Amino acid sequence: MDYEVARVNMIEQQIRPWNVLEMQTLNALSEIRREDFVPAQYKDLSFADVRIPIGGGSIGDGPISDGQVMLEPKVGARMVEALGLKPIHKILEIGTGTGYLTALLATICEHVTSVEIDQQLTRQAGMNLAMAGIINVELVQSDCFAFCHNPGEHGSQFDGVLITGSMPEIDKTFRNMINIEGCMVGIEGYNPAMQVVVYRAAGARRSLFETSVPRLMNVDDKPSFTF
Repeated sequence: MDYEVARVNMIEQQIRPWNVLEMQTLNALSEIRREDFVPAQYKDLSFADVRIPIGGGSIGDGPISDGQVMLEPKVGARMVEALGLKPIHKILEIGTGTGYLTALLATICEHVTSVEIDQQLTRQAGMNLAMAGIINVELVQSDCFAFCHNPGEHGSQFDGVLITGSMPEIDKTFRNMINIEGCMVGIEGYNPAMQVVVYRAAGARRSLFETSVPRLMNVDDKPSFTF
């Protein structure tokens, strides 16, 4: 595979048509080698419009699958762009995965704190980011709820929060992590009609698009119907 041609095709055929148009986002997508963050057995799918398993589960873009995943390129890119990033921003990412979205965020912003519950993924993300020359990231291996309740020296408020796993409704714990001008992007709802949503510190909420993404670990997944 010619990875550089595949990268250009991904941007032009998948990501731009999804209204990801800011040059800082497109430049980051061009700069970061997505193939270096994809598990070896799926490297040929690095630029395909599918979710890629990183901790169990199965390939697909349809109904939710078990296990952690790399989001489809267009989904991850649009979520990153929806944060309205600036070079001076400090960002909190919930769910590091292999570190790909972490690298995109760090390429645009001053600093990224990324929280991942899985020790093996945290270690792998660290190696991937080091190989990419990304140094303005702090990886934290922790349950995200525990971290947000006690962030310690990491600080309690950020310019933006990106949550890469789903939950029935974005927990107020995460909304409290953004500063007065901050923005949070996450995924809420029930399969198959989950929504990528944007929250502002003042409480404004808007929906961007539908998707289907595995739950964050330790989410209280309340039933959608009460009998």
